[in-house]
Amino acid sequence: MESRTLLLVLGLHFTLLGNIEARVCGLGFIANGSQQCDDIDECKELDSNPPCGSNAACYNTYGSFYCHCLPGFISTTTFKFTPFTGECKDLNECLEKPPVCGSNTICLNTIGSFKCQCQPGFRVTYNGHCADIDECNEIAGICGVGGDCQNQKGSYSCLCHPGYSNYDNKQAQCSVLTCDQFKANATPGQNVPGLAGLLSLMRNSCLALSNSGEAPEGDTGEVLLDKPNVFTEMDGLLSHAILNNSREVSGLLGTVEDAMRFIGPQLRDTHTTMETDHTATELAVRRGQTPPTGPISLANDNARLDTSWETATGNGTYPGFALAGLVCYKTVEKSVNNSFQYLTDTDTNRGTATATASKPSYQISSKVVTAFVSNPATEHLTKPVILTFKHLQVRAESMEMNYTCVFWSEGRVHEEGGAWSSRGCTKVTSNATHTVCSCSHLSSFAVLMALYPVQNTFELRLLTWLGLSVSVVCLLLCILTFWLCRSIQGTRTTIHLHLCVCLFIADLVFLSGISHTQSKGGCGFVAGLLHLFFLGSFSWMLLEVQLYRMVVLVFNTTIRPLYLYAVGYGLPLAIVIISAITYPDGYGTTQHCWLSLERGFIWSFFGPVCTIIFLNAFIFIITVWRLAQKFSSLNPDLSNLRKIKVFTVTAVAQLCVLGTMWIFGVFQFQEEGTVVMTYLFTILNSLQGALLFIMHCLLNKTVREEYCKLLSCICTPQKKRYSEVSNTNPSSSQSQGSRSAENTGSRRYDVTKPP
Repeated sequence: MESRTLLLVLGLHFTLLGNIEARVCGLGFIANGSQQCDDIDECKELDSNPPCGSNAACYNTYGSFYCHCLPGFISTTTFKFTPFTGECKDLNECLEKPPVCGSNTICLNTIGSFKCQCQPGFRVTYNGHCADIDECNEIAGICGVGGDCQNQKGSYSCLCHPGYSNYDNKQAQCSVLTCDQFKANATPGQNVPGLAGLLSLMRNSCLALSNSGEAPEGDTGEVLLDKPNVFTEMDGLLSHAILNNSREVSGLLGTVEDAMRFIGPQLRDTHTTMETDHTATELAVRRGQTPPTGPISLANDNARLDTSWETATGNGTYPGFALAGLVCYKTVEKSVNNSFQYLTDTDTNRGTATATASKPSYQISSKVVTAFVSNPATEHLTKPVILTFKHLQVRAESMEMNYTCVFWSEGRVHEEGGAWSSRGCTKVTSNATHTVCSCSHLSSFAVLMALYPVQNTFELRLLTWLGLSVSVVCLLLCILTFWLCRSIQGTRTTIHLHLCVCLFIADLVFLSGISHTQSKGGCGFVAGLLHLFFLGSFSWMLLEVQLYRMVVLVFNTTIRPLYLYAVGYGLPLAIVIISAITYPDGYGTTQHCWLSLERGFIWSFFGPVCTIIFLNAFIFIITVWRLAQKFSSLNPDLSNLRKIKVFTVTAVAQLCVLGTMWIFGVFQFQEEGTVVMTYLFTILNSLQGALLFIMHCLLNKTVREEYCKLLSCICTPQKKRYSEVSNTNPSSSQSQGSRSAENTGSRRYDVTKPP
């Protein structure tokens, strides 16, 4: 084993010695077996990895080699080079002089070579040359029915007839111009005050283009978009006031869309953005011999449109251009916040059980936008467009509210104008700030809030019936007490009597008719009665101003009944009559027989109520302040002042009861009403009769004495009553008269006179 290892070591040693001896040959040579140096053919030795690279040929020389570039390549240094002194790069034959390709051709350089192809409008003939193509003869109808084709070398041009235009794109088909769409009163909806200027501007521009076949000098799309032209007219219209009806809205939206379709093809830039005080517009245009492809995304601060150029061009004849646009109206939502007659319960993306339980009300929750493309057939798109809207207010969906995607549908007859509809639009997703919609057609779009009223559950209905029944009974007792109890008759008693009468009638009507919305006329009548008598209760409460007269002015506090009735019934009746004349449809809604929220009509009730509450609160503060001064005086009339103090406390409590109830009533009858507000309003509405009975009857000593007498008369045997009557002492009659004299409505208090 050791001998074999020794032999291997010796063999390796002699091999190394042989290599050392071979190194005495020069570079490019190698020693042979006879200890002579032979030339090394580097080009063959390194075939697997050519020393000159793949773009050059290798040539061996005695003791060395050199490289030479292949055809189509050129050396970076000298004609002959080595890998250490140069390399080969591609030769661009298309830059050589004279040109390597013939006339009417295009040279295309490739790595190590080049190609020649004919220019557009030319084709290769049998001899390899490029000859002109006569498109006018080879392509039938290349300019359309409204244009004449003229062949040119390598091209052609279309000359449009009057009434047609290719918008200065000579290779595009001539499209018909319908300038009558900009004619004033072309449709009933376009008869909009202030729209005549925009219609006139667009019609004149259209007629000029129609007569010449191409855009006249200075009347390009940029000029029409720039001030003081299209957007100036639009801003002037939108800045005056909201549009009066749906016909005017349809006229504006339709005219603006037609104007953008007309202006878009004339724009030189492929992307145009324009923003004013009332609108924000973004347009994208593509031109070419072939229809464009790919996605389109147009956006502004309030909305975003995502579609494709395939949708913009459509399946019809390609006119040589494609257009897509998005117009956002910053103020139009105020004019279309009540056009919901085309919407049904199934348009709100809610479950059937919930949708049929209550009919929702709607509010615009986004800016109104118009999306359009050059494709005229957009009623049924093969691929839906995606619209993303920013909400006007941050609010997430809930059981009482969800978002609905809608579009502006033209009136089914001209008289209808238009309204919102959800046909063909679905909600993809929604959060508190944005809603994403998918629509299978193009029009003007928006997002609505579908607001569902709080469901009248069995518990709520039971609470309403029981509470209001107790309230009605208590109010009836108050009315009988104030009417029949002679010992308390006076101005304050008259005020309290009619206050309770108004609340009694209002509660009866509320109990029997607030939810009967089936008949529009009957529901409006119920709403009118509620409006009248609830206002009446506050008007009678306003007459508590007599406390101020008692404490501050020290006058006789008797007020003539005519003045009481004029304020208590005349004032609310005048408000109701004026409200009914101004907006008769404001009485009755789809949820309650109450005042409508549209046009701020609800403030015909809340406005006077808030005024009375603030006025009474101010008077009561002054009264309490002056009353405190009277108590601190040197010679106060304590008995009278304490009586006035009790009157003031009950009046303030009365104001708090009625005022607090309608604070919650504001939220109850709003479209965003919640379950908590509904229960609070119902409880306070039910308690007001009982609280008035307690404050004005049970806590009044004189009334309690009268109740005791009445009960004693009822409980005492008939015979004993006759005996008591015959033995009555005249002094008792005098005592009763003295109690009657305590009536605050017929006595003058001189609080400065010592007792």
